[in-house]
Amino acid sequence: MEADKKMSGEDAIIETARRWLDNPASRAALRFVCGRSKKGGNRLDRAIRAYLGEKVDLDSRDLLASVIVRVILKQGTRSFGYDENSLKEQLRNPVIRRGMVSVLEGIAKYGMRRPFTSVAPALVVWNYTRACNLRCKHCYEDAGGGQASDELTTEEAKRVIDEFEEAGVVAIAFSGGEPLVRSDIWEVAGYAKQKGFYVSMATNGTLITPEVAQRMKEIFDYVEISLDGFEKTHDEFRGIPGVWRKTCEGIKNCIAAGIDTCVAIAATKNNLNEIPALVDFAKDELGAKRVIVFNYVPVGRAREILDQDLEPEEREELLKFLYLKMIEGNGKFICYSTAPQYSVVSLKFAYGLYGSAPCAYGGIVATHFTSEGLLQSLHGRTEKLAEFIGGCGAGRLYCGLEPNGDIVPCVFMPIKIGNIRKDRLRDVWDGSEILWRLRNREGMVGCGECEYRYVCGGCRARAYGYFGDVRGPDPGCVHNLYYWRELKAGQRV
Repeated sequence: MEADKKMSGEDAIIETARRWLDNPASRAALRFVCGRSKKGGNRLDRAIRAYLGEKVDLDSRDLLASVIVRVILKQGTRSFGYDENSLKEQLRNPVIRRGMVSVLEGIAKYGMRRPFTSVAPALVVWNYTRACNLRCKHCYEDAGGGQASDELTTEEAKRVIDEFEEAGVVAIAFSGGEPLVRSDIWEVAGYAKQKGFYVSMATNGTLITPEVAQRMKEIFDYVEISLDGFEKTHDEFRGIPGVWRKTCEGIKNCIAAGIDTCVAIAATKNNLNEIPALVDFAKDELGAKRVIVFNYVPVGRAREILDQDLEPEEREELLKFLYLKMIEGNGKFICYSTAPQYSVVSLKFAYGLYGSAPCAYGGIVATHFTSEGLLQSLHGRTEKLAEFIGGCGAGRLYCGLEPNGDIVPCVFMPIKIGNIRKDRLRDVWDGSEILWRLRNREGMVGCGECEYRYVCGGCRARAYGYFGDVRGPDPGCVHNLYYWRELKAGQRV
């Protein structure tokens, strides 16, 4: 690829990291450091806190670990040209510290894989209930009505959060159904917040009054509210007349309360032409600082609207629009997509393969849950780090949890790989054959032959939804047009 000529500095950074972390001696040291302390908790976390100058009760092994961690972090900041004081400031945030532990444990256990696999899911998307006050046409959970009898109880849910803490999960995203329908969401999400997790919610927004928004502000770091079009389109898509206005009010109430609020748009042929104006409406009229466009996945009720899936060329044009809209805002307005092809689109823009980008902000959007800070850091040294992060994170960086406790690789991929009521999350994460199939990009049909397989990897949920194979092709990509045409012709692959 032409961009390869521009990456010598970046290659040197990644190779430094490989030599520094991915050798037998370093990994042995990391495995020791990542063990359990006799004083309780993760030895690495205790060592990092000691590095930050906190008063931590350390046993002899903890003391040795703290020396190793101090050397690793000092060497790392020098190797990557990063200011050590800035690193310390970042690590004082318990969420960032938990993330650092997850990354280093992942390298200790699995090495510097391409793409990276964390030692436990960094993010769990928890479908907290199947209950919902709407009846959306594209609902992957087929939600509606009241709470199901097999859902985790309040006490079970709190024990799940304890299990997440033990496993090393960094972030919990409560989804559904509609999570606000369950009255214990405040107790359970509040418990997660007390435990130091990054806590977010995906909601339809219709139940968020100013009072509810103020209550949410105390618990949730981030809220994602679905808005799939203007009034007629949204109400038709969501199955209930009049919900558009309630959703818009919910978005405004969250923003007024000071919550980091994202407008989520599910892209189909039905609303494709409205999306550019809707993005501007979310930014200029509602006051949102970020938008995420969700990929259509044929699962749940969405299988009934297969004809509404975008053509690969339509998807690429939409992703190009989102990227240009984001860099036009120079970092003040964030546009993401759950389509992993967004990583490729951003890569091509970053290297001028689509022509010159209109401003200097652009870098790679390495995955749809890339943080704003990581997006900034990816500017200017893009592809190799993006290959490490790896696009689709299903089974590598995150997993899903169903209302009844079933563990799934992704909420859009309904394959039971365990149940949290009886299985330890780390055991499932380490031992699931399905997850290991997802982690190996070589040999995937279509996507495994693509030069962007490590940056993107295709949407594994779409591959499963269309072909019943987690290693099948994602037919929604311009690099997989053959498979899309076969589908359109009514043939199976």
